[in-house]
Amino acid sequence: MIYIKENLCDFCGTCVSVCPVNCIELFEAKIEIDNEKCIDCNLCVKVCPLDVLEVKDEK
Repeated sequence: MIYIKENLCDFCGTCVSVCPVNCIELFEAKIEIDNEKCIDCNLCVKVCPLDVLEVKDEK
């Protein structure tokens, strides 16, 4: 599951542009990930220039 680190995102939209299933929404001052739609490809984590996104295992 992808998590967003609080207060680090500059809303550049890089993650949105690489998501193959369009599960990331970018608002004026907020980013949301629909983990129900997410396929855990982790492309968004890899391309984020600020290291805002991280993968966490659900256990």
